[in-house]
Amino acid sequence: MSPLPAPGAPLPHYVSTAPFDPLATETMMAAQSRIHLASQKHLMWWKFKQHRLALVSGIFLAAVYLMILIVEFLAPYGLHTRNVDFIHAPPQRVHFFDKGEFVGPFVYGRTMTLDLDTLHRVYTDRPNDVQPIRFFCRGDSYKFWGLVASNYHLVCPAIGGQMFLLGTDRLGRDVLSRILYGARISLTIGLIGIAISFVLGIVIGGLAGYWGGVFDLIVQRLIEVLQSLPSLPLWMALAAIMPVTWSPIVIYFGITVILGIIDWTGLARAVRSKLLALREEDYVQAAQLMGASTPRIIGRHLVPGFMSHLIASATISIPGMILGETALSFLGLGLRPPITSWGILLTEAKSVSVIAFYPWLLFPIIPVVLVILAFNFLGDGLRDAADPYK
Repeated sequence: MSPLPAPGAPLPHYVSTAPFDPLATETMMAAQSRIHLASQKHLMWWKFKQHRLALVSGIFLAAVYLMILIVEFLAPYGLHTRNVDFIHAPPQRVHFFDKGEFVGPFVYGRTMTLDLDTLHRVYTDRPNDVQPIRFFCRGDSYKFWGLVASNYHLVCPAIGGQMFLLGTDRLGRDVLSRILYGARISLTIGLIGIAISFVLGIVIGGLAGYWGGVFDLIVQRLIEVLQSLPSLPLWMALAAIMPVTWSPIVIYFGITVILGIIDWTGLARAVRSKLLALREEDYVQAAQLMGASTPRIIGRHLVPGFMSHLIASATISIPGMILGETALSFLGLGLRPPITSWGILLTEAKSVSVIAFYPWLLFPIIPVVLVILAFNFLGDGLRDAADPYK
């Protein structure tokens, strides 16, 4: 044991010649090191996975958007295929056992009679007419995305039989097939509309927040005027401007532009508030001193700083686009046949008498509700994941 130094004597000073190790002072476990060295993207992904409802919603929406790419293959019937002998037919039940024996998925054939008291068609199953459901089969002809002719389907009725899992409408068209086809229009109109809204919101809001002054004052007054107008009457007024002679495709893009123009105000204000706080940062002033242009500073330095917030805002705004198209089409001011969307399908159930006798015509409201809820849950998860340190 070395002797203690005398009182008042300086303590001995030792300098280690070993290489510096930043982790030597604190030994971290493998799990701690994994989080400590993770990137921002990994932290956001781990935080997002903890929100189970948002994760399930994201998987559901991914499956739905992949579905609309091959909707012709998934639909058992063509979009305009009419079954005149089965008008307003109720949904058919899928059975697996017939008389105690396993047969596989099948439906029973039907017989239609006319009720002379109410003048409504009454359909009854024929227990002896077993119609097996076919898979990966040949059925109605179609053109895949309007380009490639084919007649191959995932599921088809029996040869010479019928299969209306969600019933038929007043023209004998399969409701399930029309819901699948309508998903392509109703879901893509939200994506295109939010793209237009993002461009307007980021450009106008970004310039207002970066420049300030008179331009910011004009933009804020314009936003206040647009937000003070009731949404539904404004949609109706703008939709009524479109001439009836326009083709359905032009009307489709017109509706998307209307929805995008109306929805950009909220995003523009969010972008403006963020840029007002970020434009005074040192890296922004450094970019200005180096001669960077305004679009480059906004696009390369400011917007990426809150891109996660923009993504979360988009997932919350898309449901508004879908509901806007559905409302306009339901009121007869949006899309028009032969284009098919969920809003147009719901026009079949406008009257109370139709709903009372044919309630299956309300089935298109189910995918609308599911998609809206999924987008809202996904937006909540993304908003929480945008701040993984919280």
